[in-house]
Amino acid sequence: MLSTPWSRDFGLRVPIVNAPMGGVAGGRLATAVTAAGGLGMVGMGSTATRSSLAAELREVRGRYGIGLVDWVMRRQSGLLDDALAARPALLSISFGTDLSWVSAARDAGIPTATQVYDAEDARRAADAGVDVLVARGAEGGGHGEVRLATLPLLDVVLDVVSLPVLAGGGVASPRSLAAVLAAGASGAWVGTRLSACPEALTGAPGRQALIAAAATDTRVTRVFDVAAGLPWPERFPSRVLADEFVAHWSGREEALAGDRDACVGHPAPVDAGQGVGMIRDDATVGEVIEAMCSGAEQLLSRWAT
Repeated sequence: MLSTPWSRDFGLRVPIVNAPMGGVAGGRLATAVTAAGGLGMVGMGSTATRSSLAAELREVRGRYGIGLVDWVMRRQSGLLDDALAARPALLSISFGTDLSWVSAARDAGIPTATQVYDAEDARRAADAGVDVLVARGAEGGGHGEVRLATLPLLDVVLDVVSLPVLAGGGVASPRSLAAVLAAGASGAWVGTRLSACPEALTGAPGRQALIAAAATDTRVTRVFDVAAGLPWPERFPSRVLADEFVAHWSGREEALAGDRDACVGHPAPVDAGQGVGMIRDDATVGEVIEAMCSGAEQLLSRWAT
C-alpha cells in the first residue's frame, strides 16, 4: 500500500488528505476519504457559521479534520472554540497572517496545518509552531495566492523547513500523485478531483461541469467574491471554471460591485484547479483514491527499479 513516513505516523493507510473545500467537503466526503484510508477534512468556507459546522460534523463517521478560513473564523465568534471542542485529528486554518490560533490548538493537543505560498510563508508558519504545511500551488482550485506552481513551490518549501509538507494544486491522477511524492511531499492535499464524487456537496450541474471540463477551462478571478459581497483579501482570488460571467466582468470588478442586477443574478461558481481535465466520471471517493494510489505506487516502483 502506498504510504510515506508521515502518513504512517499519522495513522493513515494512504497519504491523501482532502482539501477542506467550503460548500464541497462536508461530513459525507470526509467520512468517505477516511474510510478509503486518508484523512477526511470537513471544510468551512466563506459563509461558515457555528450551526453549519455542527450540522456537517453530525454527518461524520470516523477520524476527521476541520478546515477554516481565517477571516471567517475571526468574524464568527465561537467558531474556533467549536472546532477545538470537536477534537479533530487535524485543524487547518488558512488565508490569514495572524497565527495566534496555533497556540490554542497546541494547548488542546490538536495538530495544525496551514497553506503556504512561498518560502517566507513556510518559515513563518514553522516558527509559529504549525505541525503540517500545505504547499498550495497556483494551479489549485478555489481560493489561494497565485505565486508559484505546485512543484516549484514544493521545492522551495522543502528547502527551508523540516516539517511534513502536503502538496496541493493539480494533484488529480496517479502521475501527479507520484510526482509530488517523488519530489519529497509527505502526502497530497486533493481537492478538485474529489469535488465530482457523489459524496461531495457539489450539486448535479457543478458535478457535470467538472466532468465535462478540460484542463484549460479554468480561470483565476475575483468576480464571484465581488458579486457576492464576500470580503476575501485581493491576494486570494479563486480559480474557477470559466464562463460568460467571468469573461464579462474580469478586470471590471469595480463596475460589477456597483451593478446590483449583475450581483443578484450571477451564476454560482464552480471551483476547479487545472487537474480538472483528469475528471472523466463521477466515481466514488473510494474508487478515486484507490486508482490514484495504486497507480502512483506502480509508477514509483517502476522508477525505483
